Amino acid sequence: MLAGVDIGGTTTQVALCTQDLTVLCRLEVATPAAFGGDAMVGAALDAVRLLLDRTDARLLGVGVGAAGVVDAREGRILVASDSFRDWAGFAVTAAFEEALGVPAFLDNDVNAFLRGEATAGAVAGEPDVLGMTLGTGVGGALWLDGTLYGGPHGAAGEIGHVPGFGDLPCTCGGRGHLETLASGRAIAARYSARTGRSLSARAMAESADPDALAVFEEAGAAVARALLVTAGLLDVTTVVVGGGVGRAWTLLEPSILRTLTAEPPVSGHPVRVLRSRLGEDAVAVGAAARARAELGT
Repeated sequence: MLAGVDIGGTTTQVALCTQDLTVLCRLEVATPAAFGGDAMVGAALDAVRLLLDRTDARLLGVGVGAAGVVDAREGRILVASDSFRDWAGFAVTAAFEEALGVPAFLDNDVNAFLRGEATAGAVAGEPDVLGMTLGTGVGGALWLDGTLYGGPHGAAGEIGHVPGFGDLPCTCGGRGHLETLASGRAIAARYSARTGRSLSARAMAESADPDALAVFEEAGAAVARALLVTAGLLDVTTVVVGGGVGRAWTLLEPSILRTLTAEPPVSGHPVRVLRSRLGEDAVAVGAAARARAELGT
C-alpha cells in the first residue's frame, strides 16, 4: 500500500492507494497552517494512521505533495507563502519517515498534480504535457518525454509567473504575470474593482452576472496566450488543467478556445486543453506515484 498526501494551505488530502494507484480510501482534514510545520505534518500523519487502521494495510512508502518551493532531493521546503508559519526550511520527508518507519518522498504540489494526471488521469500515456493549476495562485509543471522536467534550477513550467499580462503587481514581487489575471485571488479582485462587491471566484461563477463573465473572459484569454507561448517555445500542445478555479470551466473554456483558434501554434497542431480527471485526488495520487517510482514497486 502507498500513501499520498496533499498538504495545501486550507486542507490536507490523504489517500491510500494500491500499487496500480487505485484509491482505496481517502480523508480530508484541515491544515493547521498557522501553527507551523510540526502541526501540519502531525495532522497529515494522524490522517494516514487513521486510514491504515481502517484498512489494516501494510504501508510501503509515502509521497507528499506540498505547497511552496521544495527541494525534492533533500525532502525539505525551501520557500513558502506567508499563509504558512514555520514551513520554509521544514524537513518534511524526515518527519514522515521517523513517524511511520517507511521511505517518504516530497514534490511540489503542482508537480505532483501533473504526475498524477500523466500516470493515472486525463493525460495518462501522453509523452509531453503542460500541467496548470488555477487556484489561489497559478501553478505550472512540465512532463517531457514521459517524465517530469524541473529544469536546471527547479523552476521549469512556472507558467503563472510568465510576464506580459499588464502591469498589476504579482504575489511573487513581479508585475504583469499571468497570475495577476487568472488566479482565484486575481479574478475576485478584478470583479471587486469593477463592481465594488466582494465575491470569491466560485461565487462569481455561480452568479455569472455580466461583470463576472467579463472577468472570466479576460482570464481565459490570458490563459490561452500563455499556452500559446508554451506551444511556441516547447512544441507542447497538450495541457491538463486543475485547481479550484477550474470548477468555473464553463465560463473559462469559451474564451480559451476562441483565443487558441484565433492564434494557432506555428506548428499547425492545435492545443488540446483537458480538465483534470482525478480532481481533488490528483496531488495525492501523483505523490503516491512518485513513491511507487522511487521504490520500484
